[in-house]
Amino acid sequence: MRNIKEIKNLQNKKILLRLDLNVPLVKNKISDTTRIDKIIPTLNFLIKRKSKIIILSHIGRPKGKIVKELSLSPISKYLKKKLNIDVKLIKKNITEIESKKFFDNYNEKILILENIRFYPEEEKNDINFAKHLSCLGDIFVNDAFSCSHRAHASMHKISKFIHSYSGLQLDLEINALNKITSEIIRPITCIIGGSKISSKINIIKNLITKFDNIIIVGAMANNLIKFTGNNVGKSLIEKNCNIIVDEIFSLSKKAKCKIIYPKDVVVAKDLDGTPKEKLLKDILPDEMILDIGTQTLENIKNIIDNSKTILWNGPAGYFENPNFANGSIEIAKKINENNKSNKIFSVAGGGDTISLLKSISAVKNFNFVSTAGGAFLEYLEGKELPGITALN
Repeated sequence: MRNIKEIKNLQNKKILLRLDLNVPLVKNKISDTTRIDKIIPTLNFLIKRKSKIIILSHIGRPKGKIVKELSLSPISKYLKKKLNIDVKLIKKNITEIESKKFFDNYNEKILILENIRFYPEEEKNDINFAKHLSCLGDIFVNDAFSCSHRAHASMHKISKFIHSYSGLQLDLEINALNKITSEIIRPITCIIGGSKISSKINIIKNLITKFDNIIIVGAMANNLIKFTGNNVGKSLIEKNCNIIVDEIFSLSKKAKCKIIYPKDVVVAKDLDGTPKEKLLKDILPDEMILDIGTQTLENIKNIIDNSKTILWNGPAGYFENPNFANGSIEIAKKINENNKSNKIFSVAGGGDTISLLKSISAVKNFNFVSTAGGAFLEYLEGKELPGITALN
């Protein structure tokens, strides 16, 4: 990929900048600005070089229709306040804007075109729509890694018609993920959780051949616990997964990758019940597994201490209830501790993991925290991302 830093002269250039500004809105107000804040360095980079920035982005899933509640107006106002410069939301129909000269009519340094998903051609990856978009700028920059697994017009086909580059944030994401998938410093460990093992099986299969340790926690670990002949009570478990679990153990033996799962757990009668720590053999039929136990936690900490690289995707238990958050919190603290002393390179991703890290102010103590969601997971699976391949 060519990076935007490679362009020698950006002055007066009209930059079509694809961003992911899909932030949560509550009563027309932004409830979490993380995704916007992450791309501020790219905006400042372009502002400093006196470019005219034309932002392409979306909010929600309007399905090709204009939905007033999904306007980019709140983002426009936030950016104006954050950057302390004039930002203009262009509400004119994109298909009626005939050329990039249209933007000469505005003095603002940043222009935002209204929600790109208001147009059905966007998600259809319509080649004529992509060609029209390309005519609105001099250079296209993709700084929306979190959308790059979508073959949409403003991510994919547009690159056929205009010089295309990666943005600063996209490069940070790719570089961090490369360090845990190809440019590995060993020993390398993955801590992976979630509710369904079937949804993560392709990630696990891809990482088994590259990682030294894969620690499976959360509800998906219940399938491994049951497969190995232990009782899981009334714990959340995915049906018909024995073949998947058997495949994991079989592949791990061939690749000499250790699979670690809980040996002791914290249980309760229900999600709001009283926590009790137990060995697997002592779990009762009316109890459910909601966190990892002390022995398991100490084993995980020891593995972290003996690792140089860590990938974390998915909490260790039902962290929404403080009674069952200890495992996840202690894992985060251990990674932070080793990170501060430069013993490891750490990457975290996934909505629940990020929520947990934010709740204990631990985000800044990871080398990289990805907000990319689906793109993050598909990259870990080894899939090609259309938005990335379009830049190659």
